[in-house]
Amino acid sequence: MTPRTGTARRVWWLLAAGVVLAALNLRTAITSVGPLLAEITAELRMSPATAGLLTTLPVLCFAAFGALTPALLRRWGEHRVLLSSLVALTAGLAGRVLVGDQWLFLALSSLALAGGAVGNVLLPTLVKQHFPDRVGALTAAYTTAMALGTTAAAAATVPVATAFGGDWRPALGGYALLGLVAAVPWIAALRHEPPRDARDRAMSVRAVLGTALGWQSVLFFATQSAVAYIMFGWFAHLLRDHGMPAPEAGLVLSYLTALSIPASLAVPALVARLRNQWPLVALFVLCYLVGFAGLLTAPVGGAWLWATLIGTGMASFPLALTFFGLRARSPQGTAALSAATQGVGYLLAGTGPLLFGLLREASGDWRLSIALLVVLALTHGGCGVLLSRPRHIEGAVGGEPVAAGR
Repeated sequence: MTPRTGTARRVWWLLAAGVVLAALNLRTAITSVGPLLAEITAELRMSPATAGLLTTLPVLCFAAFGALTPALLRRWGEHRVLLSSLVALTAGLAGRVLVGDQWLFLALSSLALAGGAVGNVLLPTLVKQHFPDRVGALTAAYTTAMALGTTAAAAATVPVATAFGGDWRPALGGYALLGLVAAVPWIAALRHEPPRDARDRAMSVRAVLGTALGWQSVLFFATQSAVAYIMFGWFAHLLRDHGMPAPEAGLVLSYLTALSIPASLAVPALVARLRNQWPLVALFVLCYLVGFAGLLTAPVGGAWLWATLIGTGMASFPLALTFFGLRARSPQGTAALSAATQGVGYLLAGTGPLLFGLLREASGDWRLSIALLVVLALTHGGCGVLLSRPRHIEGAVGGEPVAAGR
């Protein structure tokens, strides 16, 4: 509940606003590049290989810097680390539009993505730390903000560039202003950094990855993200390959991605009220399977229906983020579970689009590629059912099967 005293209430709202504003920024460095990739690579004279590296950087940075986050927290604390991540994100976004060298552009992009990676891990931790009785509501708020930021950066970048005469630099650099705004609450929140318990500080990514619960979380997250990456990269191409005009295929893809906004708003709040989350997992997997079957049998005729079903299945992303808070007792346990899951999960998920394309090339049609989606969905469902059992990562690391309290 919201604190009743005036000072506590102001701090509560300050931190809630800080979490939401930070989430708004976590994907802008990624989705703002794609719409202008041709212009960026042409002006910076990037080879196809270098352009491929640019599009792969998010997965690499999210894996590497996400895994480092618990060590940063042990040394500096949650508020200082999040503020530093927002400063890094803002500096990277602003700096990369000022350079003309492709390698400096990549380095500054990596800086921005590193800030986003640390923020990805930290937000579930901060929600657990400051809003332990409102995990569902605050997760809904920040995942919705993340979805809005992701969608807005993808949709607004080209119009902004057009308004500046086709110049991509103001369009990309403008997102640094959002980073500055997001940093303001965390500057004020530095003096509200809570003390850290020495026992909780001992939790590590390696310890999490030594447990079945940790790997269930990793695989649940990785399979969801792999399906999402495949859909973002291949869905429109699949529709066009079956005869759908390019503008309509792009519109269907935009609709699929936009479904993440209402899902982010509804799913975490619903999850926090469920005693066991497996029926929700089963619903998502069923939507996936029917949607994939539709892509195999009538991809163009039922494209909007399949997009609706697959987009509904992809609502398991906010569920995966909510699990970080539900499957840990402490903020430090949440941080370790989040870091291990996202660090390894993003790395595994990054292979999904590549394997999907290789299967398409090897078979000459889409059947094997869609079979891969089915395997990912079934694995996702199995891990989700196991992850739905009430446990805590602290008990798993300690070797005791402690049930999660409500």
